[in-house]
Amino acid sequence: MSSLRSTMSYNSKTTFDENLWVIQVRKTLEEEFEEENGELSISIFNVPKLLMASDPNSYVPQQVAIGPYHYWRQELFEMQNHKLASTKRFQKQLQSLKIDNLVDQLTKLEQKIRACYHKFLDLNGETLAWMMIVDASFLLEFLQFYAMQEESRKVISSNMSHFVNYVGRRLSPNAILRDIVMLENQIPLFVLRKMLELKFFSSEENADDVLILMCIRLFKEISPFKMFEEYPNIQVLECAHLLDFLYDMIVPKLEKQHDIIEVEIQQEVDQQEGDEKSSTNDSIHVKKFLSILWKFLSKIIKGPLHGIKKVLISAPLKVLKKLPWENITNLPGIKLVKQPIEYFLNTQKKEEEKPKDENSSTLKNKTPLVEEIAIPSVEQLVTAGVNFLPAKGSISSISFDAKTNTFHLPTISLDVNTEVFLRNLVAYESSVGSGPLVITRYTELMNGIIDSENDAKILREKGIILNHLKSDQEVANMWNGMSKLLRLSRVPFLDKTIEDVNQSYNNTMKIKIWKFMKSYVFGSWQFLTFLATIFLLFMTALQAFGSVYTCHRFFDKALLELTSPDTN
Repeated sequence: MSSLRSTMSYNSKTTFDENLWVIQVRKTLEEEFEEENGELSISIFNVPKLLMASDPNSYVPQQVAIGPYHYWRQELFEMQNHKLASTKRFQKQLQSLKIDNLVDQLTKLEQKIRACYHKFLDLNGETLAWMMIVDASFLLEFLQFYAMQEESRKVISSNMSHFVNYVGRRLSPNAILRDIVMLENQIPLFVLRKMLELKFFSSEENADDVLILMCIRLFKEISPFKMFEEYPNIQVLECAHLLDFLYDMIVPKLEKQHDIIEVEIQQEVDQQEGDEKSSTNDSIHVKKFLSILWKFLSKIIKGPLHGIKKVLISAPLKVLKKLPWENITNLPGIKLVKQPIEYFLNTQKKEEEKPKDENSSTLKNKTPLVEEIAIPSVEQLVTAGVNFLPAKGSISSISFDAKTNTFHLPTISLDVNTEVFLRNLVAYESSVGSGPLVITRYTELMNGIIDSENDAKILREKGIILNHLKSDQEVANMWNGMSKLLRLSRVPFLDKTIEDVNQSYNNTMKIKIWKFMKSYVFGSWQFLTFLATIFLLFMTALQAFGSVYTCHRFFDKALLELTSPDTN
């Protein structure tokens, strides 16, 4: 609770300057917008409260603040000296250009920078410009580390001595990497581009080339999807910030495919409805049979009902009632009739406790707050004959081949940064609100098929999951923990794959038989009552037979014959 409370205070200064607010509003209204229809291009949002409450550490930076949202947190001030050191080194690279000229250049972009942030920034223009320069200098220097080739990375890392905290302990690049991909820790990408442009003497072309190289290297380092056949061609000016660039690299452009896939889905839905109608006709006949059987049985029970109650307190059934049914009903044959036996042996007790049980069951059966995708787990699919194969590419490579019964999933590498990265992609995707929630739907899919450690183990053995965590159980916990949904969204190619998987699974013969038995045999109270009544009638007949023919003598004689030595 304390961490959540402190998180709420991270995002703003303690005081609010009313005069500054009026000045900023006046300046914003007077200045012409570059965007069409005067709309602001908001791209840096606060994480939605539902997601923040689920796991604050995945959304709140722990090492370094980039941008204004977390700038005033005291525990992050220790990195300020390192950021200033980066700014000094960047200033030296500008040669003849002074830092004041850079401030003037970014001050001209003040309203454009403010327009990127969803929240009002209680900062004057000069403060905002200096903040952008200091943070961008640090970020560019850190990104330079990942822009180098693997052979020279060790040399570069030896020169990054400024990444050392005040006690002399080297800061973890992984921890900084986690922070710079968080949604609330972003600065506009055009700020980085402007600083590189000034560094390369107003050469926009060189600035774009260097920035795209840095971003791609960062993507290779942080992205869990490693098996790309080729990287998409993304322009720097099309991306709002680093997280937006990483999102565009992973999420395919689906606009042209929407109409085609939706038609295919509609055709399959129509076909499924036809199949369901035929299967519904069969189920109606079964239900009618059970209904007639129950009506016939209820007529018989109405007459001898009081007699059955007397039988329940008779000597043989008293003995049966005292037997250890918890152990007996675990036997293979007896287990099927466990529920009817318990029902009839505890009839009076259940009637007395019925109101309490109804109240508690009502609470237990409430609809869950989070809805999981209706799809079998990996273990269930493998049992039904589904084969899993890794696919080259990102989320767009997910598919199901009904002919070969093969489920293609992209190879994903899981490490300590993966959950933070995916969570912030989901938060950004849900905040932007344009188009389908592809990343969210993918996490729902993985959450749906991975229920246990064994599911994660199967995907690891198939080469779909590259596990750099401690165990398969941690993998299962990670996916099952990423289940907080803000809104439902239809992603055509993913939904089509899910429908194909479910259809193939449900059409398997053993699954059909099991579902029929579960629905119309084990799940039918009428059928179970019929079995229980037959059992009671048999016990009543056995008791009557024993009282008339003195069965104890018969059993004693049979026992003597079995135990006596063979005279022959």
